[in-house]
Amino acid sequence: MRSIWASLLILIVIISCQKEIDKKIDVSKIKIDVKINRFEEVFYSGTKNDLQRLKKEYAILFPKEVHDSVWIGKMENDDELYLFNESQKIFGDFKEEQEGLEQLFKYVKYYNPKFRAPRIITHISDLDYQYPVIYADSLLFISLDMYLGADNIVYKGFPQYLSQNFKKQRLVIDVANDIIVKSYPKVNARIFLNRIIEEGKHSYLLDCFLPEVSDDLKMGYSSEKLKWAQDNEINVWKYFIEKELLYSNDSNLNMRFINLSPFSKFYQETDQDSPGRIGVWIGWQIVRSYMENNDVDLQQLLVTDPEVIFKKSKYKPRK
Repeated sequence: MRSIWASLLILIVIISCQKEIDKKIDVSKIKIDVKINRFEEVFYSGTKNDLQRLKKEYAILFPKEVHDSVWIGKMENDDELYLFNESQKIFGDFKEEQEGLEQLFKYVKYYNPKFRAPRIITHISDLDYQYPVIYADSLLFISLDMYLGADNIVYKGFPQYLSQNFKKQRLVIDVANDIIVKSYPKVNARIFLNRIIEEGKHSYLLDCFLPEVSDDLKMGYSSEKLKWAQDNEINVWKYFIEKELLYSNDSNLNMRFINLSPFSKFYQETDQDSPGRIGVWIGWQIVRSYMENNDVDLQQLLVTDPEVIFKKSKYKPRK
């Protein structure tokens, strides 16, 4: 299935972006046609007699090599029915999420007039936390069972740094992130500074597409972890400099400061107070500083060498 979806991907050409992200942009006149198919509703409310019809309507969700007995078993599986019923409680008619997605798509289209809203298919993935959202140009798959609320019992076996984001407020952010990842693949960078600036470019795209969403939600931080990042920005920057990490090509720095993790790894006693991905946070601030201090648009930002961005950013961490 993933190979099928991957084959549908095409890159979106980002057209332009205003320098001042905080400036209110009126997207109300942008026309977006959003179509949502609640697959989980028709599947788990159906019977085996509905299966052939569903296979025709949602052919992409039914690999030919999978026998019908597997799908009938899923329809009657107690665990999956529980996930479906929980999703009904949380999302209901999906109206709030539809409005959020429409707004997101309007911003994407504002910056990229070639963008077309994908057909949205919601479903139950049986807790596939690695792929809660899959954007494939004309299609967008959303696993509702990955947004039931951090305290839901179904997430009991997940580490807290992951489950804290299994909430409905993250759904639109995850969609935005996947659109960005699929539309603008990150440039492979060897040195640490370039890596975090490439991450910062993606975070800045979130600023463009979700201007009203708070930084903690964008980063997937709790409010306490965001405050730590803000309060310790200058200390983190000093650490990177003093340990000569900025121009290091040590791949372990990804695990320590870029990859999703419960905390960043400075190898200090207070590490657990820090949020994970602190390098991404720093890269984001560098890119923001660059855009504030240079008359460039988004298209220029995305093709600018990270070293140039750093030198022209005039970045100074907050004290």
